[in-house]
Amino acid sequence: MYSIPIMRPMLPSADRLAPYLKSIDASRLYSNFGPLAVSLEGRLAERYGLNQGTVATVANATLGLAIALAVQQPPPGTLCAMPAWTFVASAHAAVMAGLVPYFVDVDPETCALDASKLLDAITRAPAPVGAIMPVMPFGLPLDIAAWEMFRSRTGLAVVIDAAAGFDSLVPSAVPSVVSLHATKVLGTGEGGFVISTDAAIRRAVRMRANFGFEGSRQAQAAAFNAKLSEYQAAVGHAALDEWDQTRAEWSNAANAYRRALRGSNHVRLQQGFGETWISSTCLLSFDQPAAARIEQALADGGIETRRWWGNGAHAHPATASFPRTALPVTEALARSTLAVPFYSDIGAAEISGIAEVVFATAEARH
Repeated sequence: MYSIPIMRPMLPSADRLAPYLKSIDASRLYSNFGPLAVSLEGRLAERYGLNQGTVATVANATLGLAIALAVQQPPPGTLCAMPAWTFVASAHAAVMAGLVPYFVDVDPETCALDASKLLDAITRAPAPVGAIMPVMPFGLPLDIAAWEMFRSRTGLAVVIDAAAGFDSLVPSAVPSVVSLHATKVLGTGEGGFVISTDAAIRRAVRMRANFGFEGSRQAQAAAFNAKLSEYQAAVGHAALDEWDQTRAEWSNAANAYRRALRGSNHVRLQQGFGETWISSTCLLSFDQPAAARIEQALADGGIETRRWWGNGAHAHPATASFPRTALPVTEALARSTLAVPFYSDIGAAEISGIAEVVFATAEARH
């Protein structure tokens, strides 16, 4: 047991949920694009400044990624290029879409795929590439315009894995998939959504999330059952009701870390974290030998840490056989990054104590 856990998710209270749950009782509609799910899609679209018909809710982000790939119809069995520096769910989604993950190394500055350099990896790929899955690492914003241009130039299917990007995502015609898991800054318990300014993608996603049905009981394409239930949508509505306050709390916690860790040349936060964007993960980067020592020192102090992506998505028994490029940057990130406790109501004293251990351990070697 840790005195300070890595996270403490907090969804809206029962009182906040009550009006929405009562509406479910009244409608007696529990799934299949019920009124709460449909209105949640509208509220999410509005939150990003988009029109109705641009957001499709799904049961979870992994299914959302698989569906967003499938609707673009990449040739079955082709490779889906993705960063090795990602959560293994990215690879699972590609497999569910009938593709083969192809792990590519990331840019050392952004920790993400570089659209300008990816064509070389595609040219050297061991088989045809049919799709690309860039990932927003722990919510760090991507150059979405570069991926729009890449998709237009190559004609390849592109899906942005924006699982942690609720706050930082800039929507475009390229479909992006956001997680609404309880561990994210805005959660429904389980859930997610696909967002695209291309309304045709949204319609196709909805059809593929509902057994292939569209306007009839005839399945139009191979599909999933990936609908968001009305109960999940109720939590989403209540969470959106209090989003401004929730975001302020996350931002305050992030900036408390920024202040506590200021002044060290050996500890780095993700660029812009707490300043221009927030997510539910506070990731620290260190000189490579320091990360393991800091991990142990924090554990000795009863402070939980996490290597959220382990050694990378390629380093699991389930993914070990998939093709990959050389991965020196991914391997270095796996050794040099560590997530520390972070949640919306973490206390200033807890952050200060964590920072003291990090500073003492990081600076001791130097």
